[in-house]
Amino acid sequence: MSRFSPYDNNGGSCVAIAGADYCVIASDTRMSTGYNILTRDHSKIYKLADKCILASSGFQADMKALQKLLAARHLIYQHQHNKQMSCPAMGQLLSNTLYYKRFFPYYTFNVLGGLDNEGKGCVYTYDAVGSYERVGYSAQGSGSVLIMPFLDNQLKSPSPLLLPAQDAVTPLSQSEAIDLVKTCFASATERDIHTGDNLEIVVLNAGGVHREFMPLRRD
Repeated sequence: MSRFSPYDNNGGSCVAIAGADYCVIASDTRMSTGYNILTRDHSKIYKLADKCILASSGFQADMKALQKLLAARHLIYQHQHNKQMSCPAMGQLLSNTLYYKRFFPYYTFNVLGGLDNEGKGCVYTYDAVGSYERVGYSAQGSGSVLIMPFLDNQLKSPSPLLLPAQDAVTPLSQSEAIDLVKTCFASATERDIHTGDNLEIVVLNAGGVHREFMPLRRD
């Protein structure tokens, strides 16, 4: 006898890498539940502002609710301040939004990528109740347990305990970061049944937002 649950995990994986003057955010396009694929063409990436992009995995309904709320809060901010919210400010807003729902959380695992006030790439990684950290790279979702060890091996982010604090951005060029992301997902789709179909890559730099796709395993 199965019990009712208000949550479902619709799978999928998200990755973000911050560079000196760019940020790469990527996710697969598969949405599934259990052993069933619901759609092969579902984007997990949402543009919150010109220099701020959110990638989420987890429960699809909560992802949509969270995106809608953040968009509304950002619109209010623009009316009050006559400018768009910066990526660090959006990072704090997302943390607050997740934390105030901590007793009935949004079942979403988020990574926020963009450019900070100095034009450097920034990545913020979250748990479901709003605890967050600025890092050089991150992965969330069903394939994160496969992707993060690979990124750790390739990029080796400095410890946040080091004094003075080390810069979190990765030393890769933009094209190297894109190639690394493609390798991550090509590997993860071999072992994770909830990740696959297509890879959506969004690159954010001073020139704007650029999007590209790459096919992944479809079985």
